[in-house]
Amino acid sequence: MIEYESLANSNAQFMAELEAAASRVIRGGWYVLGQEVAAFEHEFAQFVGARHCIGVANGLDALILSLEALDLPKGSDVLVASNTYIATILAIIRAGHRPVLVEPELATFNMDAALLGSAMTSNTRAICVTHLFGKTCRMDAIGAFAAEHGLRVIEDCAQSHGARLGAQMTGTFGDAGCFSFYPTKNLGAVGDAGAIVTNDDALADRLRHLRNYGSKQKYVNRYVGVNSRLDELQAALLRVKLPHLEAMTLHKRALAEIYFANLPNQVALPRQRADEYDVFHIFGIRHPQRDALRQYLLDHGVKTEVHYPIPPHRQEAMHGILLGEFPLADALHNTELSLPISVGHTAGDVAHVCEVIAGFMHAND
Repeated sequence: MIEYESLANSNAQFMAELEAAASRVIRGGWYVLGQEVAAFEHEFAQFVGARHCIGVANGLDALILSLEALDLPKGSDVLVASNTYIATILAIIRAGHRPVLVEPELATFNMDAALLGSAMTSNTRAICVTHLFGKTCRMDAIGAFAAEHGLRVIEDCAQSHGARLGAQMTGTFGDAGCFSFYPTKNLGAVGDAGAIVTNDDALADRLRHLRNYGSKQKYVNRYVGVNSRLDELQAALLRVKLPHLEAMTLHKRALAEIYFANLPNQVALPRQRADEYDVFHIFGIRHPQRDALRQYLLDHGVKTEVHYPIPPHRQEAMHGILLGEFPLADALHNTELSLPISVGHTAGDVAHVCEVIAGFMHAND
């Protein structure tokens, strides 16, 4: 059986270093906002190309705190992709604002910059973009639109560690870049973890307060904050894997090339552009018989995933909040299938997946 992902396999190559790092933290006796967090923040900021990195508890908190730190008027409209993962929309709501959905490009799954104007209202104050599946949104066009209309920009980079548009990494185009280090991410911890990057000194200072009860000095609370601090242990483990991130990305990109070269033309493949450096957190194809194809793969020993089976506007939690019809989001959610493409997979695994998919197409000609 080819698993969709085995975290044990993916982490096996780092096990000795991970165990040593965990032991170092436990024996050191400092477990909250210590040297490991400070070191990881410095190293990750350097990797991304930002002045500041603020470690937080998870990716959702990174988004909520970034939106709060921007100090937008309460109840502002925030433009967001109609097919994003629900966390992006939850963050907007939790920060006290209203999500306004913008349809994606079918070929990329990312927000269509050409549709931003039609989604604008007199109350729009920000855009929250999600770089889905490891592919950068068109931040050139989105940034130009934001500058023209005076909008703040928050980047959801939970799936785009190391992805670039031209020479610039995701997370550095807007006011703040929000990262998740959930275990399945390209740079994954062994539990929940997150971070925010920014080049804005004042914003970084406010975020450092907000994540720690609104305080940077013990018992002195400047803001109404929360407890959302990157854990020392997770920071130490992330420091082990960060130097290997580019090698892991290259491995995934090599697997993606096998898919591009060998998948039958009946499936819709991710679009490739010369100026987009895709890190392939997810390799999502589309096919009108997605569910039948998924079952066929499972019957032939290949596990897959769907990202995501229910679009945000059809979630029960969003009734009365996300209004209107979003046919492109529906189309993506009804046809998307995520194929195995982890660090733990081999070229042989991916070649076999291609063969099985070809078998399904032949059987259904």
